[in-house]
Amino acid sequence: MSVAIENFVKAIYKNGKSKTNNTKPGNIAKVLNISSAAATDMAQKLAAKNVVIYEKYQPLKLTEKGNKMALSIVRKHRLWESLLFKLFDLSLHDIHKEAELLEHQTSDLLAEKISEYLGNPKFDPHGDPIPNADGEITTIDTSIPLSKAQEGKSYIISRLISSDKEFFDFCSANGLKYGNTVTISKQFISSKMTQISINNNTIVLNSDFTNIIYVNENN
Repeated sequence: MSVAIENFVKAIYKNGKSKTNNTKPGNIAKVLNISSAAATDMAQKLAAKNVVIYEKYQPLKLTEKGNKMALSIVRKHRLWESLLFKLFDLSLHDIHKEAELLEHQTSDLLAEKISEYLGNPKFDPHGDPIPNADGEITTIDTSIPLSKAQEGKSYIISRLISSDKEFFDFCSANGLKYGNTVTISKQFISSKMTQISINNNTIVLNSDFTNIIYVNENN
């Protein structure tokens, strides 16, 4: 499959898992920076190959074949992120950019070798689950956004859902990394802000941050 097809299928998968769950061709076009007409044309072509389910004016859906393809691409992407982070300590933004390129050049054999080298990780450095070789996500996501966390409790950062460089630079500078512990000092409900304590520092975050930083309760 071409890079364009792989990116198209991956975009449908990821958008289908997002909060907006918008997989209409026009929205997929925006994600991929292509025209709506090009997205519709691609969807129709992939429907003929039993990769996508296409109905006019309806959201796009992946077939079983398409879902398996998407999970294979996602697996390779997240394994590369994990490897680059381990070997070179690149920023979360940089590993994402590089993995976007490398995922398309990676065979199933190489993906398996990378996974074995890393100890078959279940999560990448962003906290996103890594599908196994059979295209299955075996972990159960119990995380919640920081905006929903309770005052006075401690949590473990489990996911950082973004590809924005400034976001990751801020997180890195303030210790907001996957696996680190944060304590919720105060939830400012009306202003949609959250005051947290981390590494003996106090930080106030707005909803732009607290809705894309996910945590699990620190039991």
